[in-house]
Amino acid sequence: MTVWPATRPILPGQGDHAALCAGFGWALPARLNMARQVCFDWLDQPRRVAIIDLSGEGRRDISYGALAGMAAGLAAHLAAQGVARGDRVGVLRSQDPWCAAAHIAIWSLGAISLPLFKPFGPDALATRLRDAGAHHVITDPEGAERLRGVDLSLVPHLPEDLTLDAAAAPDIADTGPDDPAVLIYTSGTTGAPKGALHGHRILTGHLPGVEISHDRLGQPGEVIWTPADWAWIGGLFDVLMPGLAIGVPVVAARMTKFTPEGARDIIRAGTVRNVFFPPTALKLLKAEGMALPGLRSVASGGEPLGAEMLDWGRRAFGLNINEFYGQTECNMVASAAASLFPPRPGCIGRAVPGFDLAVLGPDGVPLCEGAEGDIAVRRGAASMFLGYWNRPDATAEKFRGDWMLTGDRGLWEAGYLRFHGREDDVITSAGYRIGPAEIEDCLMQHPDVALAAVIGVPDAARTERIRACIVPRQGATPDAQTLQDHVRHRLSAHLVPREVVLMESLPMTVTGKIIRKELKRLAAKEDNA
Repeated sequence: MTVWPATRPILPGQGDHAALCAGFGWALPARLNMARQVCFDWLDQPRRVAIIDLSGEGRRDISYGALAGMAAGLAAHLAAQGVARGDRVGVLRSQDPWCAAAHIAIWSLGAISLPLFKPFGPDALATRLRDAGAHHVITDPEGAERLRGVDLSLVPHLPEDLTLDAAAAPDIADTGPDDPAVLIYTSGTTGAPKGALHGHRILTGHLPGVEISHDRLGQPGEVIWTPADWAWIGGLFDVLMPGLAIGVPVVAARMTKFTPEGARDIIRAGTVRNVFFPPTALKLLKAEGMALPGLRSVASGGEPLGAEMLDWGRRAFGLNINEFYGQTECNMVASAAASLFPPRPGCIGRAVPGFDLAVLGPDGVPLCEGAEGDIAVRRGAASMFLGYWNRPDATAEKFRGDWMLTGDRGLWEAGYLRFHGREDDVITSAGYRIGPAEIEDCLMQHPDVALAAVIGVPDAARTERIRACIVPRQGATPDAQTLQDHVRHRLSAHLVPREVVLMESLPMTVTGKIIRKELKRLAAKEDNA
């Protein structure tokens, strides 16, 4: 069983996947506060490096002692401004030490942090701040400019971090695992964004998946980094907070736009050994032919990679890319782990220790291996959200009995989870139910293709016909017939896109996921023109 406090790797250093799952339980303590978990519990080693800061000029190592002082001073400032337990406080900063200190300070007061994405415009910021009922935002001068378009009565306090006094730190709030700690808004690919409210147990719930996706993260000399912004669950709870909790230094680096060369430079300057690359970043690295030897682990999640990307990863990194799976409401529920079991092309991986996964049929009953259905997670997992903020109706719709529905389709294959796509992305064509991931993977294997997205568009004869939206590799001009033949010969005639559209770019969420709904809207607009 898990031993607490969990400020070290949560999984034992030995044992195969089956043994880890069999011996694991969520032994959550009665009192738990993430501010202690990621920072203050490390003050027996105050000089230990917590963050390697590359966000300014040169490199600056931030110790746990220094981070605690920043967080304590900021907490004192917030308390003086009237921030109290349960209040929502926005954090509008890029990857930098003060972003980490802000969340820690908010949690130490028993308040709820609200991650906000720097590139958001005034409307997006206002939507989230108003829905959350937030009256304070921790930001920097750049963020303050972005907030000028927001009703300033909503965010009257913009603390200047250099004037904080660390000597007047308030006591850390006495919170439990289910006390609210962080409110993360979904990226809003369908409908208005909803706030997923999480308790202080969210970090603990992420640790097993983070550890196995990096083949037991926490080895001597490890340093972790991601280009994913810390405003999103992937950056905040797949990298930053787990790294701090485990004791692995986290690199903070600003990338206004991801480039392979920029990633290479950050990895070198930060002596990075472990990376979480979103799929889009990996595709850009592959398109540039960028090899990054010397890493010990590479993890990825958010969109299926496919066999071609995994093969390329072995050549580019000299290791297996470990895919993981989850969502804002319940993250890190399944993962590949090359150190525990061999990868299976086309599949994500296996259930992470502590998570009970199922593929459900229409009646809510788990299906047997090989049958496609709804991917679901059983209640009780530590990374599962408390509910949608002020949306009990939407929360209820998310569950079917004892299972939380992910909204994704998939099946079990030899004990591995195979992802077929979002429920609303599945294509019904000529009697077949077709997931886009397999076709996209096949198209990505063609040397002229940089990015591919597959959707279904209305068709009187077939219900839907398959359309492939292609971003060509630089300098290439692939023709439709060549790509159709490529899919026909490698997959099946019924999976061949009947339409191939070349595009300069694909619509994506700020987290790098393809917005197929937007591609469908554009297709409908063309058909009606």
